[in-house]
Amino acid sequence: MKNVFEQSPSHWVRYDRYELKTAADGKRYITPGKDAKPDVYNPLKEVTDIVLDALNVGMLMMNCSLVDEVEKAIMAFVTHYSLLGLMTALPTAPSFMDYEAVYLPKNHFIRKESMDAEDYLALFYPFDTLDVLKCDVESNWNISGDRTIIALAMTFCKEPTAKNMSFQREYAEPYDWVAQQFKDWAFTLTTSILYYNDYDSIDEDTRNLYCKAMSAFGGIASSYHIELLDKPIIYWDFHSLLLGIQMMFSFMLVDDAKPLRLYKHCQKVFLGNRANSAFCSARCKNQYNVYKSRGKNKGQDGEEND
Repeated sequence: MKNVFEQSPSHWVRYDRYELKTAADGKRYITPGKDAKPDVYNPLKEVTDIVLDALNVGMLMMNCSLVDEVEKAIMAFVTHYSLLGLMTALPTAPSFMDYEAVYLPKNHFIRKESMDAEDYLALFYPFDTLDVLKCDVESNWNISGDRTIIALAMTFCKEPTAKNMSFQREYAEPYDWVAQQFKDWAFTLTTSILYYNDYDSIDEDTRNLYCKAMSAFGGIASSYHIELLDKPIIYWDFHSLLLGIQMMFSFMLVDDAKPLRLYKHCQKVFLGNRANSAFCSARCKNQYNVYKSRGKNKGQDGEEND
């Protein structure tokens, strides 16, 4: 499939250091570290890597990996690509600061269908709040801090206010929410793979269950417009990294030329360049063969035979 994101600019901000902090209520958050430096980059230049990395973080949870291993992988992803932008990904519109309230479709994290903007913002600023005054549809955000942060806010002044606010150093995302999103993506992938791999061996009810699970994938679609440069290009308006990854993942999921697949033993996600790709390395293949042979050598009492 042709890379539809090849010429599409959609910039995001990542900091060079993130940390886990615990709020007064005991909830853990991921937030930029103190004095961390922001960097503007285009995640659409890293389509394959960012999707595979996100899916492999989720697969660690699907395979019940150790909590410390999962946490390390999540923090490594965030450090490389940034937080997911949940604050602008969840509402029906990223420009919710221009409305009287924040309106929310069904999601894993917030059950309310609408919230006051102040209450919603508090979910993502548990440690240091921004200087924001909100009254009905009007809002006023006073930007202060070092010159780097002020320059960052000015760089994205034409973006929705909430997106710009999510790039500030005070912004934080609940660790459990971030982890759940990675797991949801991995679940979607495994659902698709199992449906086709096991199609002939599963009953109709199980097939329908897989289809129902897949139909839940999605949410608010990303918008786009076309710009006339050297040639017409699609400009994706990703107002959150989450929606950007989800859109990239969707295109890769339906790509027949290089399908997303899982290695048999380690269960890592990869792009299938060859029809017989099944292992990431000779070591992975050997481990699979050992595991398989041990299973065959188990006696009826459940113990392995020498």
